[in-house]
Amino acid sequence: MTAPQYPTSASTTTTAPPLAAPYYGAPFMEAVKRFFKKYATFSGRASRSEYWWWVLASVIITLVLEIPIWTGMVTTTDANGVTSTAPGPLAVIGFILIGVWSLAIIVPTLALTVRRLHDVNLSGWMILLGLVPFVGGIIVLIMTLLGPNPQGQRFDRPTGSAYGA
Repeated sequence: MTAPQYPTSASTTTTAPPLAAPYYGAPFMEAVKRFFKKYATFSGRASRSEYWWWVLASVIITLVLEIPIWTGMVTTTDANGVTSTAPGPLAVIGFILIGVWSLAIIVPTLALTVRRLHDVNLSGWMILLGLVPFVGGIIVLIMTLLGPNPQGQRFDRPTGSAYGA
């Protein structure tokens, strides 16, 4: 393959690698663009920078979308002095926005996580460990923190338009 397969200290190129290759040291905006360009691509690999820049962007967007929920909650007190909180119209809009956002990013986030696991030379099916109560999410987190493994190249299968060919 002609794409860079593994980061090297001598690598000083400023151009982005093709979509089929992981982008080690990806800048923030490039990582977000690649996330959406590879919307449902479960093959290939994703670098740590691609993964964690997207996690940061997703957290920021989610926090911004939660502002209407925080500000739209209505607190009422009845005649007995019992206080209750209910969602107001603004909070309902916030819940709808969060729901649409969550549905829009669930498949690409799963795909990105699978590609990140591939870069560590782990099967994408390891993402299912996240379903294990209490420790599953921690295990997947640790696996996404691991550095790249050159043997992860076995997951590279550049084919078709999904890779900009």
